[in-house]
Amino acid sequence: MGNKGREVPRVVCCAIPITSAAGKVLVITSRKRQDLWVLPKGGWEATDGILEAAASREALEEAGVRGRITRYVTTIKSPSTTYHFYELEVSSLDKDWLESKERKREWVDYAEASRRVAWKPELAQGLSLSSIASQR
Repeated sequence: MGNKGREVPRVVCCAIPITSAAGKVLVITSRKRQDLWVLPKGGWEATDGILEAAASREALEEAGVRGRITRYVTTIKSPSTTYHFYELEVSSLDKDWLESKERKREWVDYAEASRRVAWKPELAQGLSLSSIASQR
């Protein structure tokens, strides 16, 4: 079953943390596979209200990122998940954050970010449609 036992696909909100001035993207390691890199993402919860709030919450929990959602990027559907991507202009990074002992984070340029998330087609596609991709 393509939806992993769910009747409806899971709703996942993804932040693309960027610093426009420097032309960089913040990537983080996967919690399950420390050798793989991802963008902050996670399931939408009813307490989030709007999808953008979920993307911001995930960025804070997973990467210690504070900032402002500046742009809706795209929605990508797979059999089990619907991904909603938002650009988040980073204003600051927390020194300690919820998952700081479980993840690494690193600022990289678009080409490097694209290379690192290429293993996950949805993340690579979402990143490729971001404004940071057009700056290269």
